[in-house]
Amino acid sequence: MWIAKNWKDYEIIDTSTGEKLERFGKYLLVRPDPQVIWSTKKEHRGWKQKNAHYHRSKQGGGNWEFIDLPKQWDIHYGDLTFCLKPFNFKHTGIFPEQATNWDWFSAKIKKANRPIKVLNLFAYTGGATLAAASAGASVTHVDASKGMVNWAKENAAASGLSDRPIRWLVDDCMKFVERELRRGNTYDAIIMDPPSYGRGPKGEIWKIEDAIYPLVQQCSKLLSKNPLFFLINSYTTGLAPSVLTYMLSLELKRYDGIITADEIGLPVTNTNLVLPCGASCRFSID
Repeated sequence: MWIAKNWKDYEIIDTSTGEKLERFGKYLLVRPDPQVIWSTKKEHRGWKQKNAHYHRSKQGGGNWEFIDLPKQWDIHYGDLTFCLKPFNFKHTGIFPEQATNWDWFSAKIKKANRPIKVLNLFAYTGGATLAAASAGASVTHVDASKGMVNWAKENAAASGLSDRPIRWLVDDCMKFVERELRRGNTYDAIIMDPPSYGRGPKGEIWKIEDAIYPLVQQCSKLLSKNPLFFLINSYTTGLAPSVLTYMLSLELKRYDGIITADEIGLPVTNTNLVLPCGASCRFSID
């Protein structure tokens, strides 16, 4: 398992009965997590002294209970700054487990010692974009949500990266990739973090089981002759690491590269165990 263990401003303190107790900076949040199927005693004081609690509804969705939480606050990961705020369906604007991937590809970008063009699809609030730009890459950031792209720009400004070569695009990822192919553009690295289900800016429906392989096929054609890496993340349980490996192996077999896949996870302070948080597949030329 690849573990995001270098955080100082974030930790999972404890987990029990479908929930996790997390620290984002100095604030404690309780949020649901479907992986937490065990029931253990909630002895840590944070369970009672939390700053906010997201309650799931049996009808779907849920709502925040705010106890003592600002509308927005910052946390840091190395030189990166993230502006957090609670919004729909339990999210805060960051997936902390992805830090293990940020560390991996940042090291590759720095070691490459050449200009690297990165395409970040389903780029959300820009964690991977900021990490790649901070490492020295030029980045094309694509997300279907204008709000998410604006939030990513806020994070870039807070991290002192506003002057870096980043293209911010609100677009449907597949349509953008198809246009880039027609234009003859290429990228040295591709990152994609697709949701299980979503809609594009014009109502386009995205369902990962149907759409991920055609997208990987098209993206493989966007790679330059000397690619550095290709990274896929998945939070869908049906897409196991071996499935991600199979897809990339089919589409990138023309390159003499290495493909590895594994679960990603976050350490839990109270138990010294690791909470699984999805899977990633990495292709690289080493």
